[in-house]
Amino acid sequence: MSVEHAAIIGAGVAGLTAALALARHGIRSEIFEQAPDLAEVGAGLQISPNASRILDKLGVLDLLAPIWLEPSSIRLISGPSMRELATVPMGAAARARWEAPYGMLHRASLQAALLEAVRANSLCTLHLGARIEGGDVAGITRAGGVIIGADGVWSKTRDLIADSPSSRFSGNIAYRFTVSAADAQGILGRESVSAFLGPSAHLVAYPLRETDSFNMVAITTGHAGAREWLAQPTQAQRQQLLSRFSRWNPALLQLFEKSGAMTFWPLYEATRGKWQNGRDTVLIGDAAHAMMPFAAQGAAMAIEDAYELASLLAKRPAAEALPLFEAHRVPRVNRLRQRGAFNQFVYHARGPFRIGRDIVLSLKPPQSLAAELDWIYAYRAMA
Repeated sequence: MSVEHAAIIGAGVAGLTAALALARHGIRSEIFEQAPDLAEVGAGLQISPNASRILDKLGVLDLLAPIWLEPSSIRLISGPSMRELATVPMGAAARARWEAPYGMLHRASLQAALLEAVRANSLCTLHLGARIEGGDVAGITRAGGVIIGADGVWSKTRDLIADSPSSRFSGNIAYRFTVSAADAQGILGRESVSAFLGPSAHLVAYPLRETDSFNMVAITTGHAGAREWLAQPTQAQRQQLLSRFSRWNPALLQLFEKSGAMTFWPLYEATRGKWQNGRDTVLIGDAAHAMMPFAAQGAAMAIEDAYELASLLAKRPAAEALPLFEAHRVPRVNRLRQRGAFNQFVYHARGPFRIGRDIVLSLKPPQSLAAELDWIYAYRAMA
């Protein structure tokens, strides 16, 4: 017998997507979110074709189309020299190659669209201001229920699973801020994602249609500080950022000076561990496999997790579905971790490695670079 209902812990991208995916199969869910209202943290978000394809099946993509922006390309650029190293075609090329769009928007916009779809679905019930931990969810597993931990990198649902992942500081810091389109004019391309590469640091910039601004993420090594994501950097932390980028092109450094409110994000990742207990509890998204953003696939993996878990739970009892889910998802997630580590090495290369990187990238045609992404973007989640 398949699962009849689910308790979903967390109403972020993973949790809301899980509720919609379950409802698609006629499975009821209750979503428990400790926050009294949903105010998604973060700024910009990239939705690649492997995720947008799923959002389309869940009826959410139409809600995003009026507000998101589909970039014409992803550009890799030298931070110190501003020389373009490589370009990956997107826009119409992404739709043609991967049969789904690549879009950019504010993270809050995605969450709002998912929330709208959840509230419109009679099979989904959202409880805000509801902190659920440990034994508090034990009753939900009666009569074919399952607990889905979608409560992020510092998940408490992990406590219900022996040998589950734990959180650890990666050694990397993300400084997030926005810059107005007017201040970025002549420096950033309005139709593309720009990844600026430099020694031990990189900067990603992409336009947000909703706010007529650019989302900026500067990533470099640093010390963790407080375990929170909305803190403004201290003077010492801001100086640490500026020192990492001190030899970059002055035009880019001006963007740091013109930035709006900046937040200091210590990047935590999940260690390897079990995602499910073989019975009634499972982890998805960052709770299971929080990873570094070097492949820009964190949200996409949460969306894939939610959709494929629902597909398995619709066909099998939880005791069968949960181990199959973990066995199916772990290889793909691990491959993406490896890709992220490779990207970090490439983006932050120094000395002779940097020179070699620039030569190799400049020799690769755009379609060759796009082909290297096929295994990520062309992925078809199980229905």
